[in-house]
Amino acid sequence: MPPWHANISKRLIKTPKIYFWDVGLAAYLLGLEEERQVSRDPLRGSLFENMVVAEVFKQYYHQGRRPRLFFYRDGSGNEVDLLLERGQDLVLIEIKSGQTVTRHFFQGMNRFAKIVGDRVKGGLVVYGGNDQQARSDWEVWPVSNIEGILNKVSHFFAD
Repeated sequence: MPPWHANISKRLIKTPKIYFWDVGLAAYLLGLEEERQVSRDPLRGSLFENMVVAEVFKQYYHQGRRPRLFFYRDGSGNEVDLLLERGQDLVLIEIKSGQTVTRHFFQGMNRFAKIVGDRVKGGLVVYGGNDQQARSDWEVWPVSNIEGILNKVSHFFAD
């Protein structure tokens, strides 16, 4: 996935990220054979992020649309896992494997939104928990509702 970059006076990381279409294959290559191994593996968050990104890609392609997906990372370590772009508008998605929502989940999106301003039309956190939640600036969605997540993204672009 390519990095998102614009003329925003920040030192940006411009190296693309590589994702596996099949997260099961990635887990196999890591030697993970059982679910309990995944829950304790240090790469759990990366596998979770990979799964969500792959599902977003698949959902777009199944609808006959080509997604404009990016990630953002600057030289200070500020990062947003997934940016969806339509024209000049952006929707942000932060992906966290944890089951308990913390303030830390929102830091990257908050910082990025301050940098680019009105271009951000909305954003949400996809997490490993079960409950959908509304927070002050962002919504929190469980990964189990990937279809609802993409409907919400479309809603952000429609506003």
